[in-house]
Amino acid sequence: MVADVPSAPIAMRMPDIRSPIRRRPAGPYHRPVQIRRALLAAALSLLSAGPVSACHTDTAPEAAAPARSATTPPRPAVPSAAAKASPSAVRATAATSLPKPGNPAGRAAVPAAARPVDTRRPSRTVGTGTPASCTSAAVVKAVAAGGIITFDCGPAPVTITMTATAKVRNASSQVVLDGGGRVTLSGAGKRRILYMNTCDPAQGWSTSHCQDQDRPRLTIQNMAFTRGNSTGEKTEGGGGGAVFVRGGRLKVINSRFTGNRCDRAGPDVGGAALRVLDQGGDQPVYVVGSTFTGGVCSNGGALSSIGVSWTVLNSRFTGNSAVGHGANPARAGTPGGGSGGAVYLDGNTFTLTVDGTVIENNRAAEGGGAVFFVSNDRTGTMTVRNSTLRRNRSDGFETAGLPGIFFLGAGKPSVTGSRAG
Repeated sequence: MVADVPSAPIAMRMPDIRSPIRRRPAGPYHRPVQIRRALLAAALSLLSAGPVSACHTDTAPEAAAPARSATTPPRPAVPSAAAKASPSAVRATAATSLPKPGNPAGRAAVPAAARPVDTRRPSRTVGTGTPASCTSAAVVKAVAAGGIITFDCGPAPVTITMTATAKVRNASSQVVLDGGGRVTLSGAGKRRILYMNTCDPAQGWSTSHCQDQDRPRLTIQNMAFTRGNSTGEKTEGGGGGAVFVRGGRLKVINSRFTGNRCDRAGPDVGGAALRVLDQGGDQPVYVVGSTFTGGVCSNGGALSSIGVSWTVLNSRFTGNSAVGHGANPARAGTPGGGSGGAVYLDGNTFTLTVDGTVIENNRAAEGGGAVFFVSNDRTGTMTVRNSTLRRNRSDGFETAGLPGIFFLGAGKPSVTGSRAG
């Protein structure tokens, strides 16, 4: 989908710019994911900043202390073997767990629907107690079989380098991946790591309304995903360097996404970590207690979606980049893209809730260094509570009074108890 951007004056960080997208008058646009073209809206009046106070670099809410937040869901127990890990192609480290993800200072309440799945009685377990037993093939097989999946790779953290993308079969009612805080799946910079698409006949059609079904329900918890790369993937418009989801339901809990990639150019491709199209019943994607860092894509260095709502709680986004050039629709002579350094959301009616979360040091080559939010029918809403957004560089455009944010939706974003700068 291509996001319309009006020609009304919008606060800029760059001098002598009279419209929110530089060098291009506003005009109609085209969506590549079969969503109805939207016409340009009338010029917006300047959006006020709302209750956002200036921030200072010495008052960050995301304390570095490793203690668990009182509202962060506990990790479920995961079976572990007593056998000592032996050397193998799977890399193991001496620590007993990976660094805790998310914003430990976040205090957002976590609703029941966003809490971890109980994995004490798994449907299947990857590994038999050693790093060498935890292979890409075992992960692919387990994901295809579905159910609750845990890992038994020995007592130390391991990185499993994926030699193929793990794909969810649509006949599964649920797929839960729980790494117990010790398992990293790596795409080795060569491939996407995890894929679910209810409209992909290769994974089986389970309903006649694939774009709106609530199963499979995919839960990623206590995992790490690194170096996923979907560059060149064309299905459903591409994107989703680590994880691509269309349909069903998705939630991500206590997980870490680092150094993921997707195509560097294109007006609407996005989501170096997560790309989501459609969710059953228009329910939100939940992201809880998770970290996204070092992601690079044309748009959405961490998250990207079209027509999908998100609830992001007690999480952290840092060092992600939208590197495309030419915005959306692409200016003449450019490939397009470059918006939403951390988050890129487009579509009609959808919501974004950010609570107890830190979004800092992200960058967009065009608009919205932290968040790019465009609701084409102007019904979408954005809420920011008890969060910090700072040092998110928008090289092209952003909304007046909302540093790092470009917003076109219903009224103004609701911002309370938060800092931006």
